[in-house]
Amino acid sequence: MLTPLHLPAFLTDNWPVWLLSAVLIFAAVIDGLKLKVPNWITYPLLLAGWIYSAWQFGWIGLGDSMVGTMVGLGLLLPAYAIGGMGAGDVKLLAGVGAWVGAVVTLYAFCVSALVGGLIAIGMVLWRHQWRHHAYQFWAIAHEILEVRDPNALSAIAAERKSRMLLLPYGIPIAIGSIAYFAWAGMLI
Repeated sequence: MLTPLHLPAFLTDNWPVWLLSAVLIFAAVIDGLKLKVPNWITYPLLLAGWIYSAWQFGWIGLGDSMVGTMVGLGLLLPAYAIGGMGAGDVKLLAGVGAWVGAVVTLYAFCVSALVGGLIAIGMVLWRHQWRHHAYQFWAIAHEILEVRDPNALSAIAAERKSRMLLLPYGIPIAIGSIAYFAWAGMLI
């Protein structure tokens, strides 16, 4: 029987990041299949991050975890507010923040945004709909600059949603976050 003593040190020392990575992969698979990151993944992820941080690092850890949660929310909430992203994606990045704090969440978000952009471009090219989506991109950019009312933008986005190519953003969040964790040496 395999005991914790037989596990490699990088697994026992970095188990929180490995656990977070496993949850991100699981959420990405579900998002890819259902275009939704369910609350039964995101809420326990948030709560467990807060509990772990408080248990491991006390009140300071809980505070850092809460700030990380707010950073994760703050980075994607504007896109959600105008209808460009699902609430589950926002809560998933907030869950990342609950586990790894504000700075790592910011960097993971940046890598995730690059990954998301590349995936979106690949999806458009694969479907040979570059012109259609370029037009939609400029229309959305124009609406954001002209309308400036999140409620009106959300209504416009909801009306347009059936004509859009949807990207399950849990996938870029998982790939980008895990890639950053690996690059930063958090998995080893």
